Amino acid sequence: MPLKIYNTLTREKSEFKPITADHVGMYVCGPTVYSDVHLGNCRTFISFDIIYRYLTYLGYKVRYIRNITDAGHLEGDRDEGDDKFSKIARLQQVEPMEIVQKYTLGFHHVMQLFNNLPPSIEPRATGHIAEQIEMTKQIIANGYAYEVDGTIYFDVEKYSKEKPYGILTNRKLEDLLEGTRELGGQDEKHGRLDFALWIKAKPEHLMQWPSPWGMGFPGWHIECSAMSEKYLGKQFDLHGGGMDLAATHHTNEIAQSEACYHTSPANYWMHTNMLTVNGVRMSKSAGNGFLPEELFTGDHPVLDRAYSPMTARFFMLQTHYRSTLDFSNEALQASEKGLRRLWDAYETLKKLVAGSRELAGDAELNAKCLKQLAEFDENMNDDFNTAKVLANMFELVPVINSIKDGLIKPDAIAASTVVLMQEKFKAYIEDIFGLKDELNLNDGKLSGVMELLIDIRKESKTKKDFATSDKIRNQLTAIGINLKDEKGGEMSWGVE
Repeated sequence: MPLKIYNTLTREKSEFKPITADHVGMYVCGPTVYSDVHLGNCRTFISFDIIYRYLTYLGYKVRYIRNITDAGHLEGDRDEGDDKFSKIARLQQVEPMEIVQKYTLGFHHVMQLFNNLPPSIEPRATGHIAEQIEMTKQIIANGYAYEVDGTIYFDVEKYSKEKPYGILTNRKLEDLLEGTRELGGQDEKHGRLDFALWIKAKPEHLMQWPSPWGMGFPGWHIECSAMSEKYLGKQFDLHGGGMDLAATHHTNEIAQSEACYHTSPANYWMHTNMLTVNGVRMSKSAGNGFLPEELFTGDHPVLDRAYSPMTARFFMLQTHYRSTLDFSNEALQASEKGLRRLWDAYETLKKLVAGSRELAGDAELNAKCLKQLAEFDENMNDDFNTAKVLANMFELVPVINSIKDGLIKPDAIAASTVVLMQEKFKAYIEDIFGLKDELNLNDGKLSGVMELLIDIRKESKTKKDFATSDKIRNQLTAIGINLKDEKGGEMSWGVE
């Protein structure tokens, strides 16, 4: 089964055919680094990290571009109002680039905690001012933009006479106009949907650059068009981001590129869905929005306790990237247990020694295993359906555990099937899904800590300090480590 991708542009799944054989160009809109990255962003970046990993697994050479927005993003994503970077810099009495540096480093730290691979190139808007100016000049020369007192606006209505402006969201120009405010007498735009390519800077604006139209700064949308063209060409394979970007930012990217280069920038547009918390959309106003660090520490009223980065990543894998993902303590705790169960089976599988028989002792069981393994790639080729792949894995977990427990003989499955199972689990769990062993079960550190805790608990019981003894056992149970009292005063432990 060939790889099929749901294309927002065509609103259907279609076979993926790269422009250049064996190569993929992928651009994903990155963070605006004026504050901490939020979980909605993280879901998008984790989703595209898995897509990046899977394309590499299929044998493609992928150039993955994920930008950093460090200029030109005004409050409310409009063409007027305060610049987000300048406003915070003034409040904190620092340079805007200090804000950029702080939150860029924070973003990278969170991506590392989630075990995301770095992109091939991570360009910054401020490093590509010249490219944005040149693209704006070409759009003016092609007749799709106009200047008003040093600010350059894209002429949406003129463009829409030749191309469908709302093609990405399947909305007509008349419908889009109905959803916008009337222009006031002082508004300098020609049309209500027109947007800024370059904005004239007020004297007090902290981030501004010289241009043919005077001192100013780029609009928000032009940066992605300019940087994607520089590193991927005028037309490339995949463009991604959160679904909130489709209606305006990505719609404007398509219009800019068509107006400048007479071609649509990307062949496939992919969008991740939103996050909700207990069924309510995650937002600051709803009081249910929490940052990754708050998730990892449990320091938020919505959270019962802390959850690890791998638990959160595994939780996200259980839902298709185009579906709404609902956070709840119950769901996260179930994911925590599921991840431990899967990882424990994976550790057992790695230690299995394939039998000498090429013919399975149990042909039916062997056929079941092969069917589930074949569906790993089939389900990922169906628009990267990680949830179905995990379902396949959990069909095989009882088989692995039964072999470990002696309920199924090792040679019940053909040696080649055991080897294939080991290869597939390794490829998907580590290489594609990007999961890792947070408990470090293999390096002996956890074992050393547990031996220390067992010694302390034995001493507590000897001193009849049962409060301390019970506290150790209960708190270990709460994080998924079972401590059992055996005969003769010995103790054993295991991970759920």
